[in-house]
Amino acid sequence: MAYAYDDQNIFAKILRGEIPNDTVAESDHSLAFRDIAPMAPDHVLVIPKGAYVTYDHFAAEASDAEIVDFNRMIAKVVDILGVGPGADGEGYRLISNAGRSGVQEVPHLHVHILGGRVLGRMVQPAD
Repeated sequence: MAYAYDDQNIFAKILRGEIPNDTVAESDHSLAFRDIAPMAPDHVLVIPKGAYVTYDHFAAEASDAEIVDFNRMIAKVVDILGVGPGADGEGYRLISNAGRSGVQEVPHLHVHILGGRVLGRMVQPAD
C-alpha cells in the first residue's frame, strides 16, 4: 500500500522546529512531548522523526534502528512518567489511531501514552 505523507502536518512542523512543544524526551529517531489538550494527568505523544503515516506504515518501511528506538522511547516515557504497572505505577494506556475510521487527526504516526487516573473502558460496544 502506498502512503502519502503530508509534510505540512503539525508534527512535521514540530520536528522542523517551526512549532514549539513541551519535550519529555528525544532520541536520534523519536520525539516525546506533552499533548496540548491532555485527556489524563499524564498525556504524552511519542512520534518517530521519519515520515510515517500509521503504525503499519512504520512497521513495514522503517529501519530496524528506527523501530527499536521508537519502542524504547515508549518504555522511557512510561518510566519518566512513573505510570508503569510495576511497584508504584497504576498503569497506562497506549493508543495509536490510524485512518478515518480510527479517528486519526494528524497524518503522522503517533502514540498517546495516558496515565495518572483510571481511564475507563477502551471503547464502547457497537450497537
